[in-house]
Amino acid sequence: MNTSAHAPASKSATATAGLTLGALGVVYGDIGTSPLYALKEVFHGGHVPVTPDNILGVLSLIFWTITVVVSLKYVLLILRADNNGEGGLIAMLALATTAVKDKPGLHRVLMIVGLFGTAIFYGDGVITPAMTVLGAVEGIDVYAPEYHHTIMPLTLLVLTGLFAVQRFGTAGIGKFFGPVMLAWFAALTALGLPYIAGNPGVLVALNPLYALEFFQHQPLVAFIALGAVVLVVTGGEALYADLGHFGKKPIRLAWYGVVMPALVINYFGQGAMLLAEPEAATNPFFHLAPAWAEVPLFLLATAAAIVASQALITAAFSVTKQAVQLGILPRMAIIHTSERDTGQIYVPFVNWGLYVLIVLAVALFKNASSLAGAYGIAVTIDMTITTVMTFFVIRYGWHYPLAVALAATTFFFAIDVTFLASNLLKLFAGGWFPLVIGGGMFVLMLTWMQGRRLLRAKLREDALNLREFLEAVFICPPARVEGTAIFLTAEPGLVPVALLHNLKHNKVLHTHNLFLTVRSHEVPYIPSAERVEVEPLGPDCWQVVLHFGFMNEPNVPAALRLVPEHDLPLDEMQTSYFLSRDSVMPTVGEGMAMWREKLFASMHRNAADMADFLSLPSNRIVELGAKVEI
Repeated sequence: MNTSAHAPASKSATATAGLTLGALGVVYGDIGTSPLYALKEVFHGGHVPVTPDNILGVLSLIFWTITVVVSLKYVLLILRADNNGEGGLIAMLALATTAVKDKPGLHRVLMIVGLFGTAIFYGDGVITPAMTVLGAVEGIDVYAPEYHHTIMPLTLLVLTGLFAVQRFGTAGIGKFFGPVMLAWFAALTALGLPYIAGNPGVLVALNPLYALEFFQHQPLVAFIALGAVVLVVTGGEALYADLGHFGKKPIRLAWYGVVMPALVINYFGQGAMLLAEPEAATNPFFHLAPAWAEVPLFLLATAAAIVASQALITAAFSVTKQAVQLGILPRMAIIHTSERDTGQIYVPFVNWGLYVLIVLAVALFKNASSLAGAYGIAVTIDMTITTVMTFFVIRYGWHYPLAVALAATTFFFAIDVTFLASNLLKLFAGGWFPLVIGGGMFVLMLTWMQGRRLLRAKLREDALNLREFLEAVFICPPARVEGTAIFLTAEPGLVPVALLHNLKHNKVLHTHNLFLTVRSHEVPYIPSAERVEVEPLGPDCWQVVLHFGFMNEPNVPAALRLVPEHDLPLDEMQTSYFLSRDSVMPTVGEGMAMWREKLFASMHRNAADMADFLSLPSNRIVELGAKVEI
């Protein structure tokens, strides 16, 4: 029998299985840990009485929320909106703004909306680890209430350990994430099935009429309940954000094959238990476990919470890197923690900034129930913004008729806005917290982008035309020294300040001169064949433009090696890089408000070194400074 024909299929199946297991650990950590607190929060505070009708109505809401928001919106629709294989809010923002690039007004509005959504993501990145770890550790109240006083210290200990190990990278422990979450989903199923088997009547809640009747008979109670019901889909954005890491098929297989069945079984198991024991509503998840399983479940829940938190931290690093390369945030130190996987990065500033804010959130809110209000607002804002962006991608990017674009998104938009409105009821009960974080990030992003525009405009205003300048210089050329000089400039065709200073102070010109501009584009990857543009400017001078996508590594020496040797003289030992370090001076007048100009000047001054960001060799760099008034 010839088995060679089956080898590729077998290999493909193995790879898919591996990616599916990986997706369980990274993509579904957040949504997978929602059973820890979601149903508990619906009945917390007494706004929704624990009655049989309410329990069935809430279960129906939960099932159809998961089905509509995750299965239909994210898994079937949003995953189609990939930006060259990449997903996430920044990828969607790039896709939407590119689709409307011929409509400047709409482009600006979408950019602002997308920036706000990205800023709110950082608020979500603070709330998720705090909420998830607290929700897991609060199992102590069910199993050993006499140790209630240890919840806060233990939560902070787990979080401190989690952030402390980030600098070592997650490649080593990441391989355990999938198996941990697979065990977690198996546990969710095993906990829920016995209660469903004991009361199969709970399955009537699969009928959407129970959700509709809940709204019809108790509209205010049902509307309030939505603010907690939305917690069952927290982490839905991760399906799209991690698209580039795993691909559509493994994400969909993991959802339909493992995650959704386990979540539904567990929620309905909790509901069946509440029908028999309404008093268990204080923490229904941990009440599901038999006595012998209490400690193992507590440990597994804590491990799952750590995995869910890790996924958000890793996403925050990835989003920050993309934002830096698109010019949305200032350059930051980005450390690669894996030689093989370029996606494994560590951003110290983001890591410890998140840690400080998470500790503040835990200390301020003290328990998962208080954090629930803060959690819902961040999630629903991002869900709504994603739906809005999707409309413009479908209409202007994919060129579908207006009726089709509206039909595909209006239903989801109405649901998102309804959930958001319900969560706004909790604005003063914690919902303000992620909005403050998101608002602060939004101001930083807008200030950085507008400040960079002002700086570029000022440099352009004062700059000379490069080609004309070189023609004038070569009429009476200065002394030439051996080697190649690479002058970095923000705008091609303009004389770099570093060249003027070099001629003024050193009165020499290198034998070969490259005027280099690095450009980032609103696509994830630029292929190597399209990476470099070279234009001759005269005697041994060239204008070079390097193109990078927001997921590419902006490695200048590596990109220059793509040019054949006979085109550019690039002996590394004979090459020097000349950089201009501009000192920004805020001034009264046009531009931004003075406080924003001062903020931009501070951000510009404290931005990570350009040489490190572009992977320039540290022993071949010359920096020349200049003051620029904006």
